Formats: sequence, structure tokens, C-alpha cells
Amino acid sequence: MDRKTRSGEIAENPADNQAMAIPWLRLLDAAIGVTDLARSRRIRSLATDNEPRDVAETQGGRAPGAFEARLAGVLVGALKEVFDRDTHRLDLEREQMDAERRRAERALQLELLRQAADREIARLRLIAGLDVVVWLGSLAFAVRATLGMGAKLTLGGGWLLLFAAIAASFSGQSSIARGVERERTPSDGAGFVALWMTIVGLALVAISVLV
Repeated sequence: MDRKTRSGEIAENPADNQAMAIPWLRLLDAAIGVTDLARSRRIRSLATDNEPRDVAETQGGRAPGAFEARLAGVLVGALKEVFDRDTHRLDLEREQMDAERRRAERALQLELLRQAADREIARLRLIAGLDVVVWLGSLAFAVRATLGMGAKLTLGGGWLLLFAAIAASFSGQSSIARGVERERTPSDGAGFVALWMTIVGLALVAISVLV
């Protein structure tokens, strides 16, 4: 009786049976949704964990390029330093060569100047020596010989010119020595004056002797 009653209740209340089955479907849907949510969160966490690795791999891939760039910069700096050092060394060698060349040219100029001064001084000394010899010779002749007034005047004029030539010779030697000290070309003005005074003096002495 009870069984029939229960079966009849079940048969009579199908809506109640359907109401009792709906919560289970909802629970199943909720479980699937929770599973999907957990799976999506896990995928997001894995993606987040993989990002630093990708960045590290990217940086690791870029590291050799950066190292090569730094190495190239170091090599360029070293080559530039070597080039600058060689350029500086070449400049120093060029300056030393120029200085040696200038010293050689200056030494040659001084040597030529000294030789010219020596020649001019020797010529002036020769003129002075000739004037002294002519004056002594004419003096000895004047002491022994009897000369007239005209001869004496002519001889006196010749002696004056000879003395002037000797003075010009000494003055020229002094000026030449000073010119050599100042690295100046010796002038032949004193030698020219001394030479012509000597020639005129010798002519007057010769005229006085002949008269």
C-alpha cells in the first residue's frame, strides 16, 4: 500500500521530480565554470611567468651585439690613439729635421761669413803692412837725401795718405770683427778707402823721390 502510494506520488508529481533534477545541472555548470576559470587563471600566470624569460632571452640575444659594439668602440679608440701617437711622433721628427736643417744652414752661413771676414781682414792687414813698409822706406830715403820744398810737401802729402790708409785699415778690421759677432756680412768700404789712399800715397811718395 505504501509502495503504491509512493509510486503514485511520484507519478502524480512529475514537476517535483523535474525540480529536484535542475539543481544538479546547475551545480555541474558551476563546476565547469569554476574549472574554466581556474584554467584561464593558470594560463595567465604561465604567460606572466614566460614574459621575463622572453625578455631575458631577448636581452641575451642583444648582449652579443652590444658587446661587439663596445669591442668595436675600443678597437677604434685604440687605433685612433696609435694613429695620434704616430702622427705626433712624425711631427716631432719633422720638427727635429727642420731644426737640424736650420742649424746646418746657420752654421754654413756663419762659416761663409767668417771666411769672407777673414779674407777682408787679411786684405786690410796687407794694405796696412804695405803702407808701413812704404812709409819707413820713404822716411829712410828722406833722411839720407836732400829734398827740395816741393818734394818735401809731396812726400808729406804721401805720408798723410799712407797714415790715413793705415787708420782706415785698422778701423775696417774692427768693424768687420763686430759684424761677424752680429752675424752681418762684412763691408768692403774701409778696404776700398784704404786701398785708394794707399795708391795715392804711393804715387805722391814716388813723385817726391823722383823730384
